[in-house]
Amino acid sequence: MAKIFQVTARAGMTRVVEPVARGLLRAGVSPNAVTVAGTVGVLVGALGFGARGHLVAGALIVTCFALTDMLDGTMARMSGGSTRFGAFLDSSMDRVSDSAVFGAVAYWLATEGNHSGLAAALVCLAVGGLVSYVKARAEGLGMTCDVGVAERTERLLIVGVGGLLTGLGVGPALEISLWLLAAVSIFTVGQRVAHVYRQAQLVGRE
Repeated sequence: MAKIFQVTARAGMTRVVEPVARGLLRAGVSPNAVTVAGTVGVLVGALGFGARGHLVAGALIVTCFALTDMLDGTMARMSGGSTRFGAFLDSSMDRVSDSAVFGAVAYWLATEGNHSGLAAALVCLAVGGLVSYVKARAEGLGMTCDVGVAERTERLLIVGVGGLLTGLGVGPALEISLWLLAAVSIFTVGQRVAHVYRQAQLVGRE
């Protein structure tokens, strides 16, 4: 069900993103420039607003610029496919953005004396990197790893909704969302490890 919802949502977003991507390409903007601009925007939202407790503004800015992750990919596809450096840059900038988001959340929770929320944010920061690493390592070994309930888009959505609700006065929403995210991220790592293990076993029998 989660995958069906994800595919449907992405299909709807694609219809919105494609005209913007065409316009940027006609204006001479490269996919790599959009990747970097999106990362800078996320850094501004996370560190400039979220870390200072402006959770509503931070969540909205981060969400807006996080959508460039879909935009630069669409631009790359329209311009003939992603280059190796483009794929490397996109993956690297994603890690920078994710670290900024969860680092900013952890910092703000620490200033608020919310130790439980801080612990959850640190777990999300560590396990979120592991989710991405497991996939990259598997693909580097020639296996697939496109599974998991908490991919990057879902992780940012969960923490974004939690931050927005807390900023609007729903006190424990961010902490709850972080613990939920920590749980589903750990589950996703398990899913990916199991998926790679099954592939490795099949290769070993050939």
